[in-house]
Amino acid sequence: METHDLSAERIVEAVEGVYLAELSAGENMSVQHFHIQPGASVPEHSHRHEQVGFVYDGSLAFEVDGEEHVVTTGESYVIPADEPHAARSVGDTPVDGIDVFSPPRENPDWRA
Repeated sequence: METHDLSAERIVEAVEGVYLAELSAGENMSVQHFHIQPGASVPEHSHRHEQVGFVYDGSLAFEVDGEEHVVTTGESYVIPADEPHAARSVGDTPVDGIDVFSPPRENPDWRA
């Protein structure tokens, strides 16, 4: 068994105001923490991984197929593999949450 903490050296600024950290990765899935500053956004992208997530603080607006889906504190979401999506922080507070990717998201573009 392995354990990992959310330490500063694991955090990467993927795009301006968007901070990501891989927490753990196994053979079939990986877990990532995200912290998004107010007004910051993740540009549209897609990946081969199914993505499920949980927002534990703040509000995050996803853009999928031209529709906006707002996920707030205590809510979760599912994004199918290869589904183009974008996200942005809404409101005056940062957004914090957890994403799980399957298969594991190995060496994502944001990783140094």
